[in-house]
Amino acid sequence: MQENHPQKPGIDFIVKQAFFYWNKTLIYQLMFSVIYFSIFFTSLFFFATKFGIWEQNQALIEAYKTSTEAYLERAQALSQTESSRMFMYSFLGTIIFLYPLNLGFFQIYRKMDLNEEIGLSDLFVGYNGSNFFRYGSYFLFWILPYSQLLGTVIFPVFWIAVTLFIAPLMFFQNKTILEGLSLSFKAMKNYFIEIFVCILIAFIFKYIGFGVFFVGALFTFPFWNAMIYSLYKTIFSEKQ
Repeated sequence: MQENHPQKPGIDFIVKQAFFYWNKTLIYQLMFSVIYFSIFFTSLFFFATKFGIWEQNQALIEAYKTSTEAYLERAQALSQTESSRMFMYSFLGTIIFLYPLNLGFFQIYRKMDLNEEIGLSDLFVGYNGSNFFRYGSYFLFWILPYSQLLGTVIFPVFWIAVTLFIAPLMFFQNKTILEGLSLSFKAMKNYFIEIFVCILIAFIFKYIGFGVFFVGALFTFPFWNAMIYSLYKTIFSEKQ
């Protein structure tokens, strides 16, 4: 890892660069979101119906009408059922399947830098050959600790920062997950403020679209990838 500039990159430069990539690929942002949410919600409703989750939710509503204690007891009992576990496994499988779709933006942004023609097929580069298994395995490695840390405030953000560059390092430099984790951790220590502020900006902008009649989310939801690429491009050098 090398700095591309004599001084640390300014946050304004990184953010402006991220918005540049995002703004130039709005049609692909829309395509990504339509594909992602279509598969996600179709899968969610299918497995919720298959494993009786709607009926369980109704049972929880009835228990809540009785008392909070009854609701908590019912929720605890239902969480231990086979159908609830199978639904959670199905949910996990769905988001793992969808994760490689994000890698398409790394391909698109790199082609923009090289002035190469961009096509819809670039959006699915994460599914080419063995890519799906590589990035699916990485996302499983990432999501399991993250899901356990959600009950806290600081640790989820720390885990995001520590692992932020693993995917682009795997994609552009063919690093393993552990190699990427080591390099990503070093970057986090050297550029903590820049990374933290950019994570915060990306998080706010990514979800702000849901407040604009939900339709805005179709454009802002994938913004996270532009911020990661901008940070990666600014902090890391691929020269050997």
